[in-house]
Amino acid sequence: MSQILIAEDEGRIASFVAKGLKAAGYSPVHVSTGRDAIDLASTGDFDLLILDLGLPDIDGFDVLDVIRSSGVTMPVIILTARSSVTDTVAGLEGGADDYMAKPFRFEELLARVRLRLRSEAAPGGETNVISHADLSLDLRTRRLKVGASEVDLSAREFTLAETFLRNPGQVLSREQLLSRVWGYDFDPGSNVVDVYVRYLRKKVGAQRIETVRGMGYRLV
Repeated sequence: MSQILIAEDEGRIASFVAKGLKAAGYSPVHVSTGRDAIDLASTGDFDLLILDLGLPDIDGFDVLDVIRSSGVTMPVIILTARSSVTDTVAGLEGGADDYMAKPFRFEELLARVRLRLRSEAAPGGETNVISHADLSLDLRTRRLKVGASEVDLSAREFTLAETFLRNPGQVLSREQLLSRVWGYDFDPGSNVVDVYVRYLRKKVGAQRIETVRGMGYRLV
């Protein structure tokens, strides 16, 4: 499980991000000061840092400079209210891997987190592919192959397919799929999981995704 460090002094935002990351299968740790961010980032225990620039003790740009100067190479996503082109360029040139302005949508932040972690997991431009039986999902091109045929997927279908392919043979409950694909704050009473499983079945073959009565779904 990837550990993600969140350096954010606004408790409401930090809690929102941490809950969403936890629901998506990550292990978030929150700090509210630049000094704590530097100390923890230097331990080597974390896979990614989400960094606010407006920290109370040390500016986020200085935090970034310190950790990069000390040899910390993990991906850094700046998440800040500073949205000017000057700040964006300064952040990226200063060693950040990505830059997001507040207000933001958690779904977009999660997509960026996944992208950065995948890039770390597949250095040197190697193709990052998840396969099971004759299904093959390329995480970089976001293309699914069913046998010799390529299938187009929507963003939700892609994430749902990825979740199944990472857990072949395992029964995934509707609640698990809701949290991993849609986020922790999605209405648990919704039938959106069933709808998208039906969409995915049409593209990969109905027999590949089995309904386990009273429990959920399984990729067979």
